[in-house]
Amino acid sequence: MQHNLKNFPAIKDIPESTWENLSHKRILFGHQSVGFNIVEGMKDILKENPQMKMDIIENTKPWEVTKPSFIHFVIGENTIPQSKIYAFINTIQKNTGEMADIAFFKFCFVDITFNTDVYKLFDEYKNAMESLKKAFPKTTFVYVTEPLTSEPSGIKKFAKRAKYLLKQLIEGKANNLSDNIRRNQFNELLKKQYQGNTPIFDIAKIESTFPNGQRSVFFEDGNNYFSLVQDYTDDGGHLNKFGRKIVAEQLLIFLAKLSR
Repeated sequence: MQHNLKNFPAIKDIPESTWENLSHKRILFGHQSVGFNIVEGMKDILKENPQMKMDIIENTKPWEVTKPSFIHFVIGENTIPQSKIYAFINTIQKNTGEMADIAFFKFCFVDITFNTDVYKLFDEYKNAMESLKKAFPKTTFVYVTEPLTSEPSGIKKFAKRAKYLLKQLIEGKANNLSDNIRRNQFNELLKKQYQGNTPIFDIAKIESTFPNGQRSVFFEDGNNYFSLVQDYTDDGGHLNKFGRKIVAEQLLIFLAKLSR
């Protein structure tokens, strides 16, 4: 099955010399469950493309891994985004940032909901990343947009739908995609602040783009917002085998371009 997106770069577009450059980089990635989905997708892509050489290492103490590799690790606690910010700062400061060529972390979709103060959270994220950039000027810090959710499909749809309906009664939300409103708002703040002058991995754009290039959109109070393409997920939030390869391919290409 083809997993590249129309109007997005494809692996075949990247010269082999660029992949070689990437293999010499030390990259740090902090995450939770969707991060594991993406890492599995990266492994899928690497198996299919022998010209791409990258060691993927999971280590809760990434500062112990000194060789060029893609080092990933769990940070913080889901639903508490501030815990992930602090955990990432702490990890980088443990003699890790000085040795990292590229470093980034991502929030999970559960970290931003309809009740999140996205302006406050964005300020906390921005201040943390700016402080790390100043402390470790040789490291390229990447900003990452907030992942999105979708209507679940298949057998999981009914249980998920019931959960959302209960949440709707408790919180008075308009529909089960309303959390995506805040996620979209956070992403717009991030892109408005940094697009064009700082590396941004726009996972939300990738997740909301169909293979044919169209976007998954829903409407609320006269505004349109993006959501996760339903074919990329089985439970409405985590990436399935198809979705993880879609995102992983674009992440690998993004990192390769950064390494040039």
